[in-house]
Amino acid sequence: MPIINLNQQTIKTLTCPSGSKKIVYFDSTCKGLFLEVRESGGRTYYLRFTDERGKSRQLKLGDARDITLGQAKQQADKKRNEIAMGHDPRAAKANLKKIPTVSEFIHKVYLPYVEGYKKSWKCDRGLLKNHVEPVWGKRYLDQITKSDLITLLANHRKTHAPGSCNRLTILLRYLFSTAIKNGDVGITKNPMGGHPLMKEDNKQERFLTSEEAEVLYEQLKLSDNTMLQYIVPMLILTGARKREVLDARWEDFDFERRSWRIHTTKLGRPRHVPLSDGAVSLLHSMKRFDDCPWAFPNPKTFKPYVSIFYSWNTARKAAGLKDVRMHDLRHSFASFLVNSGRTLYEVQQLLGHTQIKTTARYSHLSQDTLLDASNAVTRAVGHLFAPTLVSPQSAGLLPMAQ
Repeated sequence: MPIINLNQQTIKTLTCPSGSKKIVYFDSTCKGLFLEVRESGGRTYYLRFTDERGKSRQLKLGDARDITLGQAKQQADKKRNEIAMGHDPRAAKANLKKIPTVSEFIHKVYLPYVEGYKKSWKCDRGLLKNHVEPVWGKRYLDQITKSDLITLLANHRKTHAPGSCNRLTILLRYLFSTAIKNGDVGITKNPMGGHPLMKEDNKQERFLTSEEAEVLYEQLKLSDNTMLQYIVPMLILTGARKREVLDARWEDFDFERRSWRIHTTKLGRPRHVPLSDGAVSLLHSMKRFDDCPWAFPNPKTFKPYVSIFYSWNTARKAAGLKDVRMHDLRHSFASFLVNSGRTLYEVQQLLGHTQIKTTARYSHLSQDTLLDASNAVTRAVGHLFAPTLVSPQSAGLLPMAQ
């Protein structure tokens, strides 16, 4: 390892000795700087230094065809200063090597992680495959900026409703949050931080009336799907989700305690649903199939239905309710409760919501209920201000003349 005064003149004359693959020449004027000359003719500048553990290390500064000797000396001085200040000059490069592309992170880290506990992981996979990977798949995770996110979501908004855009926003927020929590992919800041959700004006509010429920039930009894007349009423009487009813087992119903244990809910944990008189009566009226654990099975397979859309769609159209979705039966359950005077807290518990703001969407009050509530004031003092419209007798404050 010869030590010489590296300069432009001497560099031109330096060669690799015959029989050797490479040789290094240390600069006598710049501590740690050396030039590696290879048999092939290639030349590269390096810095040799001692790390915090006392081990000798070397750091590549650049190819002699790309940087000059002067630039190599400047780089060497800068790196030595960083080392003296306690910074490892190799750490940045090592961290960069850790950072995966967006597609690599999705398939090697994110999806395997959420598949273990998140029921909607397939939905995540579809959103990422269709809307994220085609745009960012080959880019490194740390290259995604707020500007990139704004552009992606703006383009998504052109063909999707605000609710769909918000689902993608929440997914991306969680994706980067997972990368940060992972700790070994080099991401320390979430580019989705502070990005607001869009205002959703497309939430449908459809609630069955008692009269509509009666008409619907008559059509359910005529359905070719003989279990539909039990499945739909169970949805209305309990406010449960479709999959929760379809996957219910007889062993889940405790008739003595009037309770139904739903093993796996949307939140991924079990909950108990009180069984009303109507629900108990409905369950007792159903036929049980021998050696079949399911409460609402397909009579042909004795297994839970994969889908009941066709029979449901036929029945709702025949009842003149083609705008009623199956999830609206859950809405209707909440509506019936609130319109009968039950509190939002009670509705929240029955629906299994963790936040009261979620329940508020279901707490629709009918116009008749609101009008009746408003007339409570009229019945109390209306005769004082509008005697020609309301008398104490008609307001129920005084007995009617015999």
